[in-house]
Amino acid sequence: MPQEGFKRKLTAILSADVVGYSRLMGEDEAATVQTITAYRETMTRLIQQYRGRVVDSPGDNLLAEFASMVDATQCAVKIQEELTIRNDELPEERRMQFRIGINLGDVIEEGERIYGDGVNIAARIEGLAEGGGICISGSAYEQIENKLALRYEYLGEHAVKNISKPVRVYRVPMESRAAPEVSKQKRAGLRRWKGSVLALVVVIAVGAGALAVWNPDFREYCPRWLTAMMDRIGITPMEKPSIAVLPFDNLSGDPEQEYFSDGITEEIITALSKVPELFVIARHSTFTYKGKPVNVQQVSHELGVRYVLEGSIRKAGDRLRITAQLIDATTGHHLWAERYDRDLKDIFALQDEMTMKIVTALRVKLTEGEQARLYDKSTDNLDSFMKVLEGDPYFFRFNEESNIKARQMFEEALALDPENATACTMLAWTYLMEARSGWSKSPGRSREQAVELAQKALALKDTLDATHSLLGRIYLDKRQYEKAIAEAERAVALNPNGADAHAHLGVILDYVGRREEAIALLKKAIRINPIPPNWYLLSLGQSYFFTGQYGEALAIHKTVLQRDPDDFSALIGLAAAYSVSGREEKAHAAAAEVLSIKPKFSLARFAETIMYKNQADTERMIEVLRKAGLPD
Repeated sequence: MPQEGFKRKLTAILSADVVGYSRLMGEDEAATVQTITAYRETMTRLIQQYRGRVVDSPGDNLLAEFASMVDATQCAVKIQEELTIRNDELPEERRMQFRIGINLGDVIEEGERIYGDGVNIAARIEGLAEGGGICISGSAYEQIENKLALRYEYLGEHAVKNISKPVRVYRVPMESRAAPEVSKQKRAGLRRWKGSVLALVVVIAVGAGALAVWNPDFREYCPRWLTAMMDRIGITPMEKPSIAVLPFDNLSGDPEQEYFSDGITEEIITALSKVPELFVIARHSTFTYKGKPVNVQQVSHELGVRYVLEGSIRKAGDRLRITAQLIDATTGHHLWAERYDRDLKDIFALQDEMTMKIVTALRVKLTEGEQARLYDKSTDNLDSFMKVLEGDPYFFRFNEESNIKARQMFEEALALDPENATACTMLAWTYLMEARSGWSKSPGRSREQAVELAQKALALKDTLDATHSLLGRIYLDKRQYEKAIAEAERAVALNPNGADAHAHLGVILDYVGRREEAIALLKKAIRINPIPPNWYLLSLGQSYFFTGQYGEALAIHKTVLQRDPDDFSALIGLAAAYSVSGREEKAHAAAAEVLSIKPKFSLARFAETIMYKNQADTERMIEVLRKAGLPD
C-alpha cells in the first residue's frame, strides 16, 4: 500500500553538475559563486523554455524533469551550447563546464520533489559524461532515436552504484554541432573589399524590405550559434496567433517567374503584418526555407509559430492558378485550404481574398479601419506592380551592378504608374545605397535624390512603414535625431509586425543614447525575424557595449563573424568589447583583422562616419579602439 501523499509517474530526468567545482572554489570562491549563479539562471530559463521544471539545485548540482524526452534532450543540447559561448568569454582556468545525464524512468513524487531509481540512474549517467557533454540512458535513447537531428555513440552497458542491472549508455557528441572555426587562411580566402562596404550598406538598405536568402551554409550553423544567441538575449514566445508564410512554389516551369511567386508571398506577408492581433514572421526568415523540403512542425519549432501557410503558383499567360493551405503545426490539421483559378488582372482582389480567409481562419476580428489598411495598395496598375516585384531581387543583392538594374525596374514601374508609392520608395533606397556605398560620383547629389523621392513617396501615400523608415535613416544620416525618431516611430505604429521598422527605430535610439529602449526594440525585431540580417545584431551588440554588457556584446559580434568572417563592423565591435574588458591580446588580434581588411583605416576618418548624438560616446569608442591598437 503506497504511503499517503506519494504517487508514481514516468518522467524524463535531467541531472547536471560542475566538473572540477572544488578546484574552482578553492582558487576563487567569489568568482565561482558569481559564475555558477549566472549559469544556473541560464539553465533554469532554458529548462522552463522547454517546458520542464527545476526540481532542486543544491551546490553545483541541478535536477530537472520534463514530460517529454525530446524536450529534455533538446534542452540539454541548448544548455551546453549556451554555456560554451559563455565560457569562451572567461579565462581558460575559470571556465565552468557542466556534465549532463538524462534518463527516462519511474519516480516517486512527493510534493515538488522526486525520488527513486529513475533519478539515481540519471545522476550516475551524468558522472559518465565529459565536461560540456551529455550522456543518456538506453530508455531515453529509445524515445528519441529517430526524432532529433542528433548523433549518438553507444558506450556499452555500465554497472552503476545502487542499481541492480547494468544500464545502457549513449553519448550525444556536441563537437559535431559546433560552428567551424575560421582560420586566418580561410579568412584571407574569403576576404573581399566589398565586405566593408556591405556592412555599411546593410545597415542602411533593408528598410524597404528584408534581405533575400542567406548563404545555404547558414542554416547548418543555426543550432550552434543563432539559437544560442536568441536564448541568450531572452527571445520569448508571443501570445497572439502566430504565423509563418512560406515562399510559394513556382510551378510555371519558368525560372524568370520566381520573382512573381516570391512577390505574391511577400504581399501576403505584408498584408497580414498590418493586423495588430496577429504575430507574423518576417520574409527574411521564412525565405530561408525556399527550395527545400519542408516539415511544418520543424518550421513551427524553429520560427516559434503555431500556424504555417504554404502554397504554389502557376502562371501561364494571363491565367493564374494558386493553391494555399493553412496548417496548425501543433496538430498537423489543415484549418483552411483553397485553389484559385483566376485571370492575372484579378491578382489584387485575389490577394485580398486570401488574406481575409487566413485572418478569418485564425479567428481574428478586424475593425473597419483595420480592414481598410488590409486592402490598402500602392498601385492598381498590374504592370507597375509586377515591375516592382521584378526589381526587388536585384536590389537586395547589394552590389553596384544589381543596384543599377533594380533602379531601372523601379523607374519603369513609376513610368507605368507615377503614383506608385512603393516604387518611389524603392527608387529612393537605390540612391541612398549608392551614396553610402561609394558607388556614386556625387554622393551629395545621390542623397538629395533619395530625399526628394522619399518626400514624393510620402506625399503619394503616408501609410507605408517602409517610407517612414527610409526617412528615419535619412534624417539619422543628417544627424537630425528628433526627426529620425519621429519617422521611425511612425513606421512602427503603421506596421506592428514590421521587424525592420522596429529594428530601424532601435538603431536610431541606439545612436541617440536611449539604449535600453533600443535593446528592447531590437529583441522584438529578432523575435519577428528569427533569422535576422546582420545589421540587427550589430546594433544590438553596440547597445550592449554602451550599457556595459560586454559579454553580451562579444557574443553578438562573434555571432555575426561566424556568418561572415570579414564583417568589418563586427570586427570593430569585437575589438572595442575586448579592449574595454581588459583582454588586450584578443583586442589587438581583432584590430589586426580590421587592418588586414582595410589597411588605410584611421580612427580620425572612422570618427567622422559614426553618428552618435553624444560626443562622449564617440570619444569613448575612439579611445577603446586606440587602446586596441588601431591607428589615429
